[in-house]
Amino acid sequence: MDAFKQISAFVNVATRGSLSAAARAEGVTPAIIGRRLDALESRLAVRLMIRTTRKLTLTFEGQAFLEDCQKLLTDLANAEAAVSLGSVRASGQLRVSAPAGFGRQHVAPLVGEFMKANPEVRVNLDLSDRLVDLINENIDCAIRIGELTDSSLVSVRLGEMRRMVVASPAYLVAHGVPRTPADLAGHNCLSLGQQRGWVFRDPDSTTVETVKVSGNFECNDGAVLHEWALAGRGLAWRSLWEVGRDLKEGRLTSVLDAWQAPPMGIYAVFPQRRHLPLRVRLFIDLLKDNYGRPSYWELR
Repeated sequence: MDAFKQISAFVNVATRGSLSAAARAEGVTPAIIGRRLDALESRLAVRLMIRTTRKLTLTFEGQAFLEDCQKLLTDLANAEAAVSLGSVRASGQLRVSAPAGFGRQHVAPLVGEFMKANPEVRVNLDLSDRLVDLINENIDCAIRIGELTDSSLVSVRLGEMRRMVVASPAYLVAHGVPRTPADLAGHNCLSLGQQRGWVFRDPDSTTVETVKVSGNFECNDGAVLHEWALAGRGLAWRSLWEVGRDLKEGRLTSVLDAWQAPPMGIYAVFPQRRHLPLRVRLFIDLLKDNYGRPSYWELR
């Protein structure tokens, strides 16, 4: 019990930024939180955070330990919720955030499925490409793709996503099929404005490289680039979530498959909470069940 209280105090202080905020969350005094932190560092024989009168800073060891502790507390909350599934129904409001394009195509339909199975839950879905502040905007769960930068959030990996170079069969007949990334210099490449380049992994050395591409059209909306690729106007570097069905039904063809970039993770992220609400856990489970199936991306 003492070890659990120490770990809970450490996570609350690290994520909330102060002993007083952590004390309010746990219903104790800041002095008690401070003693629990001291006892934890003493037991581990390592400094986890540097505390001054003005701020708290995690050490390297503290940062690594925080990630493990967050997972431990989340797993425990999920285990407790699983025990009570037979007697408790999900209810209340679920606030979800997701990237706009991905959210329209791959979150909104599953929200509908989720609400049908959990009629007592009300859902607020925010589709935006900005990085939302989950705590200050009262968001229960956000869907993010790629590298996670905010270590104060708990994350659950839902699946992975690949990006690939695609073109219409008509374009490839007219202009030829590129065999290596170097061949892209001879093609019309449709790219996002201000894009740094297309990423590839050498199949022989596994070295990852970024290749600058050029063409006669740039747009900051990926959906437009998708439509232009379907119309045969050039090559585009798009995510499988966007073009999976087109590939399956032959409207687009992928090229340079052996050079595909390493897959990116799809994550659900949420603020650290001692007890994850059942509605949030069930929604995350639904996303994981779908995104974890490779066949899912071919049908949407």
